[in-house]
Amino acid sequence: MNSTIRDLLEQLAQHGRTHDAQEPEHARKLLNLEPDTAEIVSILAGSSGATRALEIGTSNGYSTIWLAASIRPAGGRLISIERNREKQIMARDNLEKAGLLDSVDLRLGDATEIVRTLTGPFDFVFFDADRTSAPAQLTLLLPKLAPRALILADNALSHPDQIADYLTIIKGLKELQHVLIPVGKGLSIAFASAEQGTSV
Repeated sequence: MNSTIRDLLEQLAQHGRTHDAQEPEHARKLLNLEPDTAEIVSILAGSSGATRALEIGTSNGYSTIWLAASIRPAGGRLISIERNREKQIMARDNLEKAGLLDSVDLRLGDATEIVRTLTGPFDFVFFDADRTSAPAQLTLLLPKLAPRALILADNALSHPDQIADYLTIIKGLKELQHVLIPVGKGLSIAFASAEQGTSV
């Protein structure tokens, strides 16, 4: 990742913290990843050689930039879903500043309905949006995973009740490798492979 993108990410992280501290309405908060969490997500995406990634929850594009920059060297592309038009506009502008807009397919609308229309296969999936809808989205995505795929979800510790159903499904996948890392707001990391199987 070049220094220009790093500098932009630092600016976005600072803006996100300032914005959210002053914004009383939850739906208008940017709710960006914690920087340490973003680093781990980036390392996993890049080191895994992912080329077909999906992000649910674009916001202003902070995590989207991390992901796109990590998979672009391998020729990877990212689909990122956001339901808030204003946030998606910000994301598009920020991706353009980062020089990564051509590596990202931005989708606007209900994530569950959009996921239903996607064909895959996806080798990297990142959940960072509505946690109560994540179980339905995960169920739709399981048949659309590549033979080897990473499945990540943020807020695994900060919102335990809301993400409980998602984690139940993840832990119920036969022989799926799963770990919950206490970084940022809690990061759930699961690895699925054809050898292990992904049936519930």
